Amino acid sequence: MTGVSGADGTVDGRWDDGLIARRAAERAAGKPQNGRASSAAEEDNLPPLGGKYGGVLRHRLDALHELVGLSRTRVESETLAEAGRVLDEAAARQRLSAHHTVVAIAGATGSGKSTLFNALAGVPVSETGLRRPTTSAPIALSWSEGSAGLLDRLAVPGRLRRRPLAGGAADEDLQGLVLIDLPDHDSAVTAHRDQVDRVLGLVDAVIWVVDPEKYADAALHERYLRPLAGHAEVTFVVLNQIDRLGAEAADLVLDDLRRLLDEDGVALGEHGEPGATVLALSALTGEGVGELRELLGRFVQERTAPALRLSADVDAAAGRLRAVYVADGQTGLGERAREDFSARLAVAVGATAAGEAAERVWRRGAIRACGTPWLRLYRWYERIREHGSTDPRLQPPAEDELTARQRVEQAVRIVADDASRGLPAPWALAVREAAARGAEGLPEALDELTLTMGDAAARPPRPAWWPAAVLAQVLMTLLQIFGALWLVGQIVGVVEPGLLPPVLIMIGGIVGGPLVEWACAAAVKGPARRYGQEAERKLREAAAACGRARVLDPISAELMRYREVREQYVTVSGARSGARVTRLGAGGARWGGTRRGARMR
Repeated sequence: MTGVSGADGTVDGRWDDGLIARRAAERAAGKPQNGRASSAAEEDNLPPLGGKYGGVLRHRLDALHELVGLSRTRVESETLAEAGRVLDEAAARQRLSAHHTVVAIAGATGSGKSTLFNALAGVPVSETGLRRPTTSAPIALSWSEGSAGLLDRLAVPGRLRRRPLAGGAADEDLQGLVLIDLPDHDSAVTAHRDQVDRVLGLVDAVIWVVDPEKYADAALHERYLRPLAGHAEVTFVVLNQIDRLGAEAADLVLDDLRRLLDEDGVALGEHGEPGATVLALSALTGEGVGELRELLGRFVQERTAPALRLSADVDAAAGRLRAVYVADGQTGLGERAREDFSARLAVAVGATAAGEAAERVWRRGAIRACGTPWLRLYRWYERIREHGSTDPRLQPPAEDELTARQRVEQAVRIVADDASRGLPAPWALAVREAAARGAEGLPEALDELTLTMGDAAARPPRPAWWPAAVLAQVLMTLLQIFGALWLVGQIVGVVEPGLLPPVLIMIGGIVGGPLVEWACAAAVKGPARRYGQEAERKLREAAAACGRARVLDPISAELMRYREVREQYVTVSGARSGARVTRLGAGGARWGGTRRGARMR
């Protein structure tokens, strides 16, 4: 199947973010698009096929065009092929006559469709007989001029194009009708079946002719009626050859036919509801043919069949695309998932450990600066002894670099799973790919970030009161030294004897030093804790910002793209009931009305 020409929403292989939102805003503001002044005709990519249907279908086609273009980089071309075909056929049909309605007569071998074709024409046009298959190529019957383009599109050769026998007022109602007699859909000749399938995809409406023997044929229901159930409003189902049945038997067969159609999902146009027209007739005797001509006349004069057929085609394309655009439940990336991702990155970079280390270093520095000289000397000796020891229990554990990388990969995998949960397969894959691309250099970026920020524990700040504490500790030490020298002087006889004063001075220095150290240790707890928390916060925020730029933002962009195309899909399929074209203006009557399904006697 061919694709749809036009912009696909990509720039250098990348998706143009916000394309749908920008176009919608431009249209709402009446701004020119692509540097051109936009008129009403230019803005509507697909103008109406007839004067009586509104802009809903046109907007659905525009949305489908946008949907196909914006999805090409995310959805496989085979999935979009049917939507592309619908757009191609819509573009082709709009260029042709809007005053003609193409109706095909289809049926099985021996159903009498060619006889019905001749009865509607009023002149033998299509060959009938016992030889099967009788009809080998589509034959066209046009009630008015100007249908050549439509017949060229159907590939009906000129030698098989006919005009009906003039029939007065009855033919006036059929002006604009182009009737196509198709080969048998169950023909033994493969080429005949291929022609039927090709033409059925191009005509505006179909009259299915069934007979009392083959009306329940599985090939008809499974291959045609069931797949085309959504096209009920442009479908006629005619039970032919009722002259072979009695009145009661004809009613029973007609009721059973309605039951089968209902099982196929074909809506029946009864009680004024839109749907397929079901009636019984005899093309051979003419019973009920007049009723069918009347219904066809109303149907043709409304000139809404192309729009109805196209709307049904859009519905069918949207139904096939539902699994690609409709998510299973709530989707998106919640705040909790974002916070969990940032927390996992903080663990990977060791933010908590870095904060605790900064706090310890800050406290240790304060205590060391304010400690007694003798205690500082002892601690220096202990550090020398520990660093020179070969005891493995005293050695710091070697950091496993792979552990941090694995934690980063696990964090990315978890957040990607959370973001893609419930999304249709193409968009879930796009989210995971975006996360994987961001994760490729994330561990290295986090390592570089840690080096750039530096080690908070390497150069802890010094509070303003530290010099005063150090001076007090120096005074306490000097008191101890002064008292000791005083005692030595008394011993050698240099100083007059007097034990109490130097002893009190020494005790004051000995007791005051630890008291100053204890006071400093108590005073440093709060600032050290705050310093460690600040160091942890900075590292957490830096890691979260790096993860957001590399992973969360690309994931959010993919989710935004999905929401944009989902909006277009809602426009295409969300208003299916509302998108049904109002076929008559105020005061008009629906074709078929309550007479649909009525058996002609």
